[in-house]
Amino acid sequence: MAKTKIEKIASIEEEIKQLENKKKRLIQEQKEQERKDRTNRLCKRMGFIEKLLPDTIPLTEEQFKTFVEQTIAADHSRRILDGLTTQNAATAPAQGEESSGRD
Repeated sequence: MAKTKIEKIASIEEEIKQLENKKKRLIQEQKEQERKDRTNRLCKRMGFIEKLLPDTIPLTEEQFKTFVEQTIAADHSRRILDGLTTQNAATAPAQGEESSGRD
């Protein structure tokens, strides 16, 4: 039995609602994964700093912030970071070409 136009419209609207809900779930999952990745990255990096500089462990938050501002955020460190990010940007297209060749 053929569907009427009203039934087809209702069916399409239901499908649209389902797809919108699926989109919302996927966005939530993506945001949750980004939060987990960030937390993991922060834990690893902070653990590495504490491993290299165990004397930073007893510092207060304000003292640690001062330490970071005066050392890591200094001009010399900024130049090193800029060099590394430039190096990453230069190698990123080449890595993308390698992975696309594997497909």
